[in-house]
Amino acid sequence: MATPERFDCIVIGAGVQGSFTAYQLAKKNKRTLLLEQFVLPHTRGSSHGQTRIIRKAYEQDFYTIMMDECYQLWAQLEKEAGVKLYRQTGLLVTGPEKGDNFQQIKNTLERNKAPMVVLNRDNFSQHIPHFNLDEETGALVDITAGVLYADRALKTAQGQFQKLGGVLRDKEKVTDIKPGPFVTVSTAASVYQAKSLVITAGPWANTLLAHTGLQLPLQVQKINVCYWKEKVEGSYDVKRRFPCFVTVGTAEANVHIYGLPSNEYPGLMKICYHTGSDTDPDRRDLQTDKSDIEILRATFPLSPRPRPRACCGGELSVHGMMFLNIHQHGKKHEEGTPSILIIMSTNTSCSGCNGVSHHYCMFYFL
Repeated sequence: MATPERFDCIVIGAGVQGSFTAYQLAKKNKRTLLLEQFVLPHTRGSSHGQTRIIRKAYEQDFYTIMMDECYQLWAQLEKEAGVKLYRQTGLLVTGPEKGDNFQQIKNTLERNKAPMVVLNRDNFSQHIPHFNLDEETGALVDITAGVLYADRALKTAQGQFQKLGGVLRDKEKVTDIKPGPFVTVSTAASVYQAKSLVITAGPWANTLLAHTGLQLPLQVQKINVCYWKEKVEGSYDVKRRFPCFVTVGTAEANVHIYGLPSNEYPGLMKICYHTGSDTDPDRRDLQTDKSDIEILRATFPLSPRPRPRACCGGELSVHGMMFLNIHQHGKKHEEGTPSILIIMSTNTSCSGCNGVSHHYCMFYFL
């Protein structure tokens, strides 16, 4: 049997978290292998698509705090690669003014001195045309929020990783993981060893962790990503400075609804429900539940049916937040680095900060 190829670190899963992890490891002069089960690029996970939201407007302080470094890391990658990845649009947050969700977001931004503008009925139309604010709805704008160009960001992180000497191998599905002084990772094509292993496999995390005797309380969901035609052409265009937006705590929807101005497709807004229907990541296309689309149709004054429609496979932890932890076999070796690290974020369809939606914030830890 041939001697396994050896690395300092192996990262399984070349979505945005895995690719950015590998890129950061390579910047630290770690010989790193990035493995991906599908041919790149692909649309099977939750990192694909042209755009995501990046924001500081969260209910939890720790997300808002880590976003300062998040913005810095994206700006650093833009500068290194000479590629535009971020466009500032602001984020309009609306919801019942006295509701818990809206008040938590407002208070979090205030506590952390994040730039924002609180809107009322008198000044709302000056900032947000074509919308009216009713008496019971609160509104604010997270000023530094905007659009991240997701596909471009993913390709850029992978490209910079390879420029730094990183090894990227797609179409290599992991078939076994054996903990030890060196973690041994087997794929359909080869066998590798490394001092440290990082698992960023999203919906497939538990499939991989089963090889190590661990299962996480994760719920895999299919989220419909819908594009809705403007009734007034150009009224919600990013070029006219229409912001990204999130609607929270409404009676019609029990979770947040996110939206981006028309950008990817002329005249079409991208609007997503924050949750979806349970699914198997390998049988996602068989899931046909469209209840989230019905909620979106009833909520926004756009054309009644979405035009192009895509989907992404998201994962939810039991507490609905990101997951970062050392595996039970991940005792630190002599350099102080955990041998097996697990990184997960929550659903990543529209919003873009704890991974790719809610969802790019994970980079803070890297």
